[in-house]
Amino acid sequence: MSLEIVTIPCRSDNYAFLIHDADSGRTALVDAPETAPLVDALEARGWGLDELWITHHHGDHVEGVEDLRARYGCKVTGAAADRHRLPDLDREVAEGDSFDFAGETVTVMDVSGHTVGHIAFYVPGARAVFTADSLMALGCGRVFEGNFPQMWDSLSKLAALPPETVVYSGHEYTEANARFALTIEPENPDLISRKDAVTAARGAGKPTVPSTLADELKTNPFLRAGRPEVKALIGMPDASDAEAFAEIRQRKDRF
Repeated sequence: MSLEIVTIPCRSDNYAFLIHDADSGRTALVDAPETAPLVDALEARGWGLDELWITHHHGDHVEGVEDLRARYGCKVTGAAADRHRLPDLDREVAEGDSFDFAGETVTVMDVSGHTVGHIAFYVPGARAVFTADSLMALGCGRVFEGNFPQMWDSLSKLAALPPETVVYSGHEYTEANARFALTIEPENPDLISRKDAVTAARGAGKPTVPSTLADELKTNPFLRAGRPEVKALIGMPDASDAEAFAEIRQRKDRF
């Protein structure tokens, strides 16, 4: 596996990701929050841009698409279900579809909830999943367009990936997410340790994205909503997993 993945900070708290194959020289980008930092990152490395994969329609993920397409001639991939509100797509995809990038299989996952039509890109050969505003570091996206059971189903789908999978999510929200997570599981030793590591990283100006799915499974309250001990802590021992998730997500909305 020759893929190199580079995390590019954009805007005030967004991330985009460059995926480069050294053997073929091909480069893909996941989301385009703005143009300048992405052009700078590509030019600094002497890379072109062959493909651009969009996760969802929100402006802070697509603002740079047309500028980058005009500059590099990159082919744009996005959800068929969202074609009416995305930039023009060269390739439309849906749940379960797959395509090739530099000899690696890229699988499309529908992770609706934050938006309807939100997709993630899973690259098993690189042990990487690009989740944008679905599963996030110590958190998940606010449920704007979908509903809580739908978002729980999406997170459960991501949680079932191999634990060594690296999660490339779309925002630097991890410090605030850690503070909230501790209101749910204040005595979780893995969470306490991770919160300290996040605080140190941000204090040093370092990103906390990506993270590993293994760490999310141990510390992310939204992935842990179905666990009996978490249901007990929120006073809902007999709730369904989706009901417990909804309660935790609504608490976060008020946090």
